[in-house]
Amino acid sequence: MRKTLNLNGAGRRTTSRLLALALLLCTFGASAVAQSEAGRATAPPAQTNNARAAAPVSREAGDLQRLVTEFETANGLKVLVKRREGSQSVVAGLFSRGGSRNVSAENAGIESLMLDVATEASQNFPLEKMRRELARTGTSLSFGINYDYSVLTLASTRRHFDRSWDIFADSALRPSFTAEDFARVRNRTLVSLSDDEDTPDSFLQVLQSRAAFAGHPYFNDPRGTVNSVSKLTLEDVRRFHQQMMQTSRLLLVVVGDVDPKDVQRKVEASFGKLPKGEYKAGPVPQLSFAAPTVAVTARTIPTNYVSGVFAAPPLTSNDIYPMRVASAILQNRVYVEVRVKRNLSYAPDAFLESRGANTGGIYVTAVDANQAVRVMLQEITRLQSQEISPDEIKATAQQFLTRYYLGQETNAAQAGELAQFELIGGGWRNSADVLDRLRAVTPSDVKRVANTYMRNLQFVVIGDPGQIDKAVFTPSSGE
Repeated sequence: MRKTLNLNGAGRRTTSRLLALALLLCTFGASAVAQSEAGRATAPPAQTNNARAAAPVSREAGDLQRLVTEFETANGLKVLVKRREGSQSVVAGLFSRGGSRNVSAENAGIESLMLDVATEASQNFPLEKMRRELARTGTSLSFGINYDYSVLTLASTRRHFDRSWDIFADSALRPSFTAEDFARVRNRTLVSLSDDEDTPDSFLQVLQSRAAFAGHPYFNDPRGTVNSVSKLTLEDVRRFHQQMMQTSRLLLVVVGDVDPKDVQRKVEASFGKLPKGEYKAGPVPQLSFAAPTVAVTARTIPTNYVSGVFAAPPLTSNDIYPMRVASAILQNRVYVEVRVKRNLSYAPDAFLESRGANTGGIYVTAVDANQAVRVMLQEITRLQSQEISPDEIKATAQQFLTRYYLGQETNAAQAGELAQFELIGGGWRNSADVLDRLRAVTPSDVKRVANTYMRNLQFVVIGDPGQIDKAVFTPSSGE
């Protein structure tokens, strides 16, 4: 009944179920591969979406504003409640701002460890009682963390929501933090972290992060490292919990067939005595790359593993919408050119993340990595130089919208989207603009963002250095 999630983004496939994942990530657009930054220069200008308020209210925006109740407690905790009439389940997420910016190289992993231990037991629900109550009520208690924020999550049936809420609130506010729980969870975490270099895909993401996030707050992996987590103590975790339990850091989102007034009463009773604190979430520095790079790590394996990222617009930028369309078109094209036509790779990919400091990129495994990457870069060049037909734009946007609707079917996904836009997307109301903005993308928009962002890729490769022609990966033009 208890679920955990170690997530920084993509290449790390979690073995947990999907509640915390859906709450952490916007359901459309993002690939499963987490990426990073290396050589930073001046980032492409990020166009903010402040002008959206002046636009006419769409049907989606009107529906969202009708369904979502926003309030703030007397001590400053912001709460969003989305009512879905007829839903038999309820999802709640207590989100904490900061992510990588909450930790240093020395204590990286402490927030993830804190949340993991907090879901083991609380003062009113010791370990065995917690497990019995979760099983009896069909409740799931979980956590997740990424570069921008973390979340403690609850999923329950509507029938048992009152009892499940008691467990959720007690875990958030009064975790037991026993020595036994701490030792068990830390050992489990260390085993998980020690596996990072065991498989090429997971190691590729470690290398990508080291290369691409140098000098950036994201360089501190919020999951931590074996070295940082092994040095953490129970007292460190207790102090960190006290530091994080301030309403200025927190956001609570609830989705289900619940009465917002009832939720407000629960929130006031449970969280009403927390200190407000003085935390102010400033914008995360944007990524940029001055020139293309490639770093090759030697491993004796049958194929070469390749990932390359570029700096992409954040969710607050108007460019994110044409960029999503451009990335989807690129994904379709590299699949056709690399797999279908040339049979160079089984699963070539193009992706776009959803982060405060964002990246997109390409990924491939291939025996002939040079040819595969050459073809993929040629497809980027084609996006930059040839205008897309309106029919291709329309078809791509429609595919996007279909995936979007399918991805928004669960309470967890809807809670995750509200939280993501509230925390790093300029406000939850902006989530209602997604569909209209995707429909409004033009061929010239796609060509423009491809030229602005799909350049100076930072490549990492695992495989045979003798097979890698670095000139293919780092064209002299930097495009």
